[in-house]
Amino acid sequence: MIDTLAARIRQTIDAKTKPLGSLGQIETLAETIALLQETTEPTMRNCTLVIFAADHGIALEGVSAFPQVVTGQMVLTFLSGGAAANVFATVNGVTLKVVDSGVAGKPMSHPQLIDRRLGAGTASFLTGPAMSAAQAQLALDHGAACAREAEGDALAFGEMGIANTATASALAHKLTGLPLADLIGRGTGLDDAGVQRKLAILTRAVARTGALTPQEAMAEYGGFEINMIAGAMLETARQRRVVIVDGFIATAAAVLATKLEPESRSAMVFAHHSHEAGHTALLNVLDAKPLLALDMRLGEGTGALLAWPLLKAAAAMMTDMASFEAAGVSNKD
Repeated sequence: MIDTLAARIRQTIDAKTKPLGSLGQIETLAETIALLQETTEPTMRNCTLVIFAADHGIALEGVSAFPQVVTGQMVLTFLSGGAAANVFATVNGVTLKVVDSGVAGKPMSHPQLIDRRLGAGTASFLTGPAMSAAQAQLALDHGAACAREAEGDALAFGEMGIANTATASALAHKLTGLPLADLIGRGTGLDDAGVQRKLAILTRAVARTGALTPQEAMAEYGGFEINMIAGAMLETARQRRVVIVDGFIATAAAVLATKLEPESRSAMVFAHHSHEAGHTALLNVLDAKPLLALDMRLGEGTGALLAWPLLKAAAAMMTDMASFEAAGVSNKD
C-alpha cells in the first residue's frame, strides 16, 4: 500500500502546473508530509511550539558564558511574551507552551507554566550520571505526554537551559561515536579560550564511561529537557504528525529519538542549519537537509518557527495548486 501511495503522491506533485522538480525542497517537503498523513491532500493548518526548560549540573564546571540563573529568567520572559520565540510564534500564528522540566532553584509558579519538573537541574556528569535511569525514562514519558496534550498538524520543540550545548555535545558523542571536538561550539558565546576549556572538561567527562546504550547515554549525559524533547518527538511520530526539528540541541534530541525508535525519523523535518558547531555533523548522521540557513544559533525553537510557513506552503501546493489537466495547460509531453 505504501509503495502505491508513494507513487500517487509523486504523480500528484509532478502533475502540477510547473516543470518537474522546479519547486525543489518544497516538493520533497510536500512528499514527506503527504506520506506521513497517508494522503495526496495533506493539511498543515496549525502548529504548537513546546519549549522545555531545565538546568545542567555541568554548568557548574565552567562550560558556559552565562550563570544558571538565566534559565529561570528566560522562562519568565517566555511566559511574559518577550523572547524571540514569542515574537516568531505570534507572527506565524503558532501556539507556544512552556514546560519546567527541571529549572534550578525553587519551583516557579505561573498559570501558563506546565510543571513536568524532575528536579532542580541535573547533576554534573563530570563526576557521575546526570540523572538516574528512572528519571531518564520519566523524562521520555513526560515529553510524550506534552506532545499528546499539544494541538497541531505539526509540533516543534524548543529548549532553554544554560550549558545545554555542552550536554548535547556529550550526549551526541556517546550516541554516535563522532569526535567530541567536532561537536563542541561557542554555545552562549564562549571565546576561544572558553571553547578549549569546554572541550577539556567534556573530554574528561566522556572518558568516565565506555560504550553505552541509548538508554544508558541519556541517563549518564542527558538533560531533563533534551530527554523530554526526544520523548515528545517519539510520541509525535507515533501519532503520524510532523516533527519540526530546530537547531543543534533539538537535533541531538532527534538523534536520541532515532536511536530509540528508528522509524521516528520519517516524521522529522529539519528547520534550519544552525551556526552552532556540531550541527552539520549531526545532520549528516540523520541524512537531513534543513530548509533554511540563516546563521542562527539561538535555540528556543526559533528556527522551527521560521520554517513553519514552508510546511503550510508545501501542503497547500498539494491541495490547491492546479494540475496541467485541470488548468487546461499544455504539458511538454
